[in-house]
Amino acid sequence: MKADFNWDDTRIFLAIARAGTLSGAAEVMEMGIATISRRLDRLEQSLAVPLFSRHQSGYRLTDDGEAMLERAEALEYAGLAFGETAKLQGNVAGLVRLATSDNLATHFILPSLKGLLEKHPDLRVEVLSGVQSVNLHRRDADIAIRMIKPDSGNLTLKRLGTLGFGLYGDETYLKILADEPAGLSLNNAHYVGWSASHQHLPAARWITRMLRGRLCRVEANTLVAQVSAVSSGLGLGVLPHFMARKNGLHCVNPDIGVDQALWLVMHSDLASSRRVRAIADHLIAVFDGYKDQLTMP
Repeated sequence: MKADFNWDDTRIFLAIARAGTLSGAAEVMEMGIATISRRLDRLEQSLAVPLFSRHQSGYRLTDDGEAMLERAEALEYAGLAFGETAKLQGNVAGLVRLATSDNLATHFILPSLKGLLEKHPDLRVEVLSGVQSVNLHRRDADIAIRMIKPDSGNLTLKRLGTLGFGLYGDETYLKILADEPAGLSLNNAHYVGWSASHQHLPAARWITRMLRGRLCRVEANTLVAQVSAVSSGLGLGVLPHFMARKNGLHCVNPDIGVDQALWLVMHSDLASSRRVRAIADHLIAVFDGYKDQLTMP
């Protein structure tokens, strides 16, 4: 007999999909494993499709399960938005997970939060920084700052400004280049390159063009490491103006055509949430105040 569909069972489906095991889902949902298993069986019966294949290592989504995942996430966000609507007249409260890069978090965002949190004492912020891009549809984060404009999904976008890049070098290394018989030549210079996994970056592609088949002596996969390598005289580097300026590096070329737009991105269903809106408005104001520092060498 086909079971009736229960909307709440989609939460069980998502928990198992994310955890990969019944025990992991049970811990997240604060339920017993038997309850999790029973509700999954009920959901599969009501939909008349197998959502997971069972393996010794855990649960894996079937093709049908993969097809249902995005719809289940949409239901989850709709439920969150419904709950948030009831709080619109209340205080700005709760946790907001913000995904951004290390350099933006360290130099601009974290130093700006004290006043916001004093204004909203029940607001909490978790800053997720790193090189891996988060998935807002999977609720990896509530809001993100990206340098690549998303072109799909139920997302609300706001351009924060432009992050300017230039070609920079350490004073000692630039003197060595200038003392070469042919004088300062960018074609013969050493460059601090990006690792293979980051060759899609505009800065990495620019350096590859300049090398013309030559190899970099040093490669790094974070901007902090790039700045350190350039500061140590290991070669020229394509760096954000604000980071190079803070480290006393000399600008060889202020405009090499690799500037990147900064985008504030949030799931549209959360755009009206007071806690998310408070963070979004704060970030818009912060980056508006720093727009010259971000773009000028």
